[in-house]
Amino acid sequence: MRPGLPQIHAARRALATVASASSFPLPPAAPYIVFDRAVKQLQKDRAALANGGDSSRTVDYVRNEIAERMLERLLDVRRKFSSILDVGSGSGHFAKLLEPETTDKVVMLDMSEHSLNRDGDEHFEVPVKRKHADEERLLEVVGRESQEAVVSCLSMHWVNDLPGLLVQIRESLKPDGMLLGALFGGETLFELRTALQLAETEREGGISPHVSPMTDTRDVSNLLGRAGFTLLTVDIDEVQVGYPSMWELLDDLRDMGESNAVIGRRHILHRDTLTAAAAIYQALHGKEDGSIPATFQVIYFIAWKPSPTQPKPLERGTGEKNLQEIL
Repeated sequence: MRPGLPQIHAARRALATVASASSFPLPPAAPYIVFDRAVKQLQKDRAALANGGDSSRTVDYVRNEIAERMLERLLDVRRKFSSILDVGSGSGHFAKLLEPETTDKVVMLDMSEHSLNRDGDEHFEVPVKRKHADEERLLEVVGRESQEAVVSCLSMHWVNDLPGLLVQIRESLKPDGMLLGALFGGETLFELRTALQLAETEREGGISPHVSPMTDTRDVSNLLGRAGFTLLTVDIDEVQVGYPSMWELLDDLRDMGESNAVIGRRHILHRDTLTAAAAIYQALHGKEDGSIPATFQVIYFIAWKPSPTQPKPLERGTGEKNLQEIL
């Protein structure tokens, strides 16, 4: 049955209530709200402030590793940019790796003001400008066709309207501008997800979302193409980290600001359910030395805004050699 006007008005009031709880209102006409952005902002702020920022610095290892792998892809481009916009920059894991030979300056943009300012300018090799803003409303902060390059290191998996953000990034880029990004793929933390689901089913007779839904490689390629990008390069990689037990993994995710922020999540898990999940995790995935692995699947992508100066494929039939002869 299709909803009537009273139900539609009620749904709109509910969304307005969620939006009013955040310093960043929800984007207009968002297609589907999966994540509570107010909660995510609070999680990132708390992580950046804990122990004067030392707690979050201790767990920078995942973002730092992926930022280094992103930098390798940027260096393959062999172009110097006058400025690079780092969307969802956090404390600058990627920006800290940039050198004057790559860019003249970097603009860091993040929804968490405390993450933006966690580390001082002395940690960066190039001049830094910080913008406290929600990446979901990018074009309200940066102008159209104002950027030569946009990067995003592990923030897009918390965006409600990913297609909309990609369109905004394309609009913000100059012709032949580059988008370089990395986001967590659908197999990220599959060990934790299965352990929690099995434990909750066995102890409580049902399951609720504890690990956020993520995209896969085909989705990213399709979304970039639909957003109007060209010359796409998408590849996938994994980072696997060992932990003494599930408890240390959960502590590190909290200190990373990567705790669950799905709307409709359970705020409390019974202790016996968590204990059962830890035992299941160990039984299914434990190593001989007693440690457990946690897999972070990462999707890397490079895309370009169309430009008349970009190379284009030759028309069909203009080749000078027959492919069968070469083979």
